[in-house]
Amino acid sequence: MHDDEPDIDASLVSRLIAVTFPRWDGLPVVPVPSSGTDNAMFRLGKALVVRLPRTAWAAGTVETEDRWPTVLASHLPVSIPVPLEVGEPAEGYPWRWSVHRWLPGVNPVAGEVVAPLHLAEDLGEFVNALRAVDAREGPRAGRGVPLAHRDGPTRDALAQLAALDREDEPLDLEAITRIWDEALTLPPYEGRDHWLHGDLSPGNVLVGPDGRLNAVIDFGVVGIGDPSVEQMVAWNLLPAEARPTFRSLLGSDEVTWARGRAWALSISLIQLPYYRLTNPLLAANSRHVIHEILADAALGA
Repeated sequence: MHDDEPDIDASLVSRLIAVTFPRWDGLPVVPVPSSGTDNAMFRLGKALVVRLPRTAWAAGTVETEDRWPTVLASHLPVSIPVPLEVGEPAEGYPWRWSVHRWLPGVNPVAGEVVAPLHLAEDLGEFVNALRAVDAREGPRAGRGVPLAHRDGPTRDALAQLAALDREDEPLDLEAITRIWDEALTLPPYEGRDHWLHGDLSPGNVLVGPDGRLNAVIDFGVVGIGDPSVEQMVAWNLLPAEARPTFRSLLGSDEVTWARGRAWALSISLIQLPYYRLTNPLLAANSRHVIHEILADAALGA
């Protein structure tokens, strides 16, 4: 998915385990299909999973995930990944990597959510629990910043999409640009910082057979800031009829809700041209978000 991505396969993982954590040597290593962009994942036996950053800019998330989920886990209503071990560069692999317990569940698919109202409740409970944790010692999140900080990369993405053949990406870019322009006029967040996961999306949510939330994974961008960014899940996963339940649980006023929608739009616009050929699942979800927000705008929502 990335130009500077090293070759990562089951053989490499087996060698890393053998030389670093020999107690697990010999366990079967199987790739995990995933739309994740920062890490490659491999099952290690039945109970473990190995995560390896794909790029240099993702390598720093290993330290983040080694420290902060341990602080947060006991406060949250569902499981989150806490590393069992962190490995050092070896066998030609250049960055630190980690071993976690395998958390059960499957990624829900936008448009095919089994129990949307229950999932909206579960996600609202998770976000509220995260917000309630003392944030005074937390690191500043890369997301959760003023929307104006997103303007440059969002407009770059709009320009990239405009350069594509409209048959490849038949999006109403004029309407999308108007929505983004209006978002930039919203009052900035002036409340206190809260903990935020920063990337609540289908690929980072695990649900059980009943559709209820089992776990939230990938805390690589966790930090503190404007908590409205967490509302992106209302558009990248929840159907329209479940959004009011989620919004009510968070207590979001009109401005806060609109900022969350703008975050969902910005992230999806930036993802789409970058991953449209290399990550079909993520690109499809980005299109889904854009169309959902256009539908909101058409309804005046």
